[in-house]
Amino acid sequence: MPRRVASLLAVLAAAVAVLFGGAGTAAAHATLVSTDPAQGAVTATAPAAVTLTFSEGVSLTADSVRVLDPAGKQVDNGDAAHADGKEASARVTLRSGLGNGTYTVAWRAVSEDSHPVGGAFTFSIGAPSDTTVSASSVQGAEPDAVVAAAYGTARTVAYAAFALLVGAAAFVLICWPRGVAVHRVQRLLMTGWIALLVSTVAVLLLRGPYERGTGLSQAFDLSLVRATLDERIGTALAARLLLLAAGGVFLSLLVGQLGQDRAPEEAADPADAAEPPESRAEDGEEAELRALERRAAERPLRDARLGLGVGGAVLAVALSATWVGADHSSVGIQVPLALPTAALHLLAMALWLGGLATLLVGLRHGVPTAAVERFSKLALGAVTVLTVTGVYQSWRGLGSWGALVDTEYGRLLLIKTGLVAGMVGLAWISRAWVARLRTADEAADGEAADEEAEQEAGAGAAVGSKQAAGATARGGDDPARRAQLARQQAARDKATERRTRDGVPARAGLRRTVLVESVVAVAVLVVTTMLTNSPPGRVAEAVAATSQSPAAGASTVPGRTVELKLPYDTGGSTPNAKGTATVTVNPVATGPNEVTLRLDDKAGKPVEVPEVQLAFTLPDRDLGPLPVTLAPQGTGRWSGTAQLPLAGNWVVSVTVRSSDIDQSTATEQLKVG
Repeated sequence: MPRRVASLLAVLAAAVAVLFGGAGTAAAHATLVSTDPAQGAVTATAPAAVTLTFSEGVSLTADSVRVLDPAGKQVDNGDAAHADGKEASARVTLRSGLGNGTYTVAWRAVSEDSHPVGGAFTFSIGAPSDTTVSASSVQGAEPDAVVAAAYGTARTVAYAAFALLVGAAAFVLICWPRGVAVHRVQRLLMTGWIALLVSTVAVLLLRGPYERGTGLSQAFDLSLVRATLDERIGTALAARLLLLAAGGVFLSLLVGQLGQDRAPEEAADPADAAEPPESRAEDGEEAELRALERRAAERPLRDARLGLGVGGAVLAVALSATWVGADHSSVGIQVPLALPTAALHLLAMALWLGGLATLLVGLRHGVPTAAVERFSKLALGAVTVLTVTGVYQSWRGLGSWGALVDTEYGRLLLIKTGLVAGMVGLAWISRAWVARLRTADEAADGEAADEEAEQEAGAGAAVGSKQAAGATARGGDDPARRAQLARQQAARDKATERRTRDGVPARAGLRRTVLVESVVAVAVLVVTTMLTNSPPGRVAEAVAATSQSPAAGASTVPGRTVELKLPYDTGGSTPNAKGTATVTVNPVATGPNEVTLRLDDKAGKPVEVPEVQLAFTLPDRDLGPLPVTLAPQGTGRWSGTAQLPLAGNWVVSVTVRSSDIDQSTATEQLKVG
């Protein structure tokens, strides 16, 4: 056992080494690449339209881009659409006669991976000015809290229901065919199917309000449902509903075909056991014929299992495609490889977690030890697939070493890794209980066989004596035969008693371990849902985490120059990989602020880096990030203008890239007003 545990730890360590040693550029949601007018630009005349360019294709609605004047009045024509048919762009036309001042552009779109993204920026006409943009004017940058909670819950339930449905069906087809006749197992199958159906409908109804940031009352707006069905995720949800209709037919066939064979099989065993051993010995040819007939009768059952297995596998793969085809795997790098990898990951998760739930029920309803052993091997294969596919998905979605702690995606990934490692440890304990259960069964069977052999020898001697005395008891009431049958029955009863006595502790221990493993599995599903809904590497997620703690930045006074020091460490080995970013802001008030940025190494000397970004975000008002256009002013020195339209606790973020793969983001709070 210690050697096996050591081997398991070595495999996990190798997987972690591959994961973090080969992390590359993160695959994120759509990000704003450029705008026209540019962020912070001052134009001599009013532009006819505002154009946004994104890193990937986005889905738009008529109000995806809103332009607000200094008084907070909307001045666009509400006709947001793709510019020149380019899916990675958005354009909205402006009303004529716009006056001078600072204008705020609030935008919201849906990435190709089906996640809503949003932000805001400012530009000025004639000259910058103060602005009174209200929070309600830009609140669409984030979904309504109630809608977001309901939407996330529905997605979690969908994952759990898929795992339960696929895992339970696989368990009865592969490990325990007779289990499909158990009412609790049938209940598990129906619960998975109904929960997946209801949660899919809920996601479809909530998607529109979730994308647009509206309230729960808009869930039954048919126009929003129709708009959702026109998107990629809507198509996937509609396909899932059609597949669930086929899944209902599959479940009826599964229960009908396999559930009817339990009674005849169980009825045959007592009849064979009650038959006198002398008759079976004397009629060996007839017994062999009956065995052939029994195998012939079981052949339709094997064919039914094979057909149901193939059909169920096709349905499971198709259902998994409704997730991976509209999520992170559908965009970014290596999409042809990412899609099947994500599908395998989801199916392996379902086999493991759904099988655990079925095993937990089976342990209370007489699941045989052989079925438990088969599932143990199946679960080991599923965990192996989960590890391999999980390493690849983490490499694809993780930005860098720093992203593990600097982004919500990285932190959730660490939590999920810890939970899965805990499940693997519990599964290892379960295998030990399975071994004890098998040992108890083998000992009981061996004892019963020895006692029956002794009794057969004694009974044979008694029967031989009677035959020598000329007794004619064939087919009659032979006391010796009755005594022999009684002794055999006593041996079987004793073996059953020992199996029950020795097997009950093992079954109880296995049941407790599987129960804890199932509870951890629920936590894994919740974290998985959060992970798929989190943008990998986005600075906004780190900002959101920072805003939960009390302000740690410098104490500021409006109208004065404030200096913020942000230590950074990209994790690289070059001299510019670690140092301090110094940001000065003046006058720390609403409107335009002059900013400077300095990068110094550990010795205080200025350093050059391939790329540096500076942005401001106001989390309480869902505003930003507002990037600052930086102009170089020498080695490690930049300057620019930050338009801060509202007072509040802003978060300053500096992203430093020291090489092609080494990058980190440092944040600090700045109170304005």
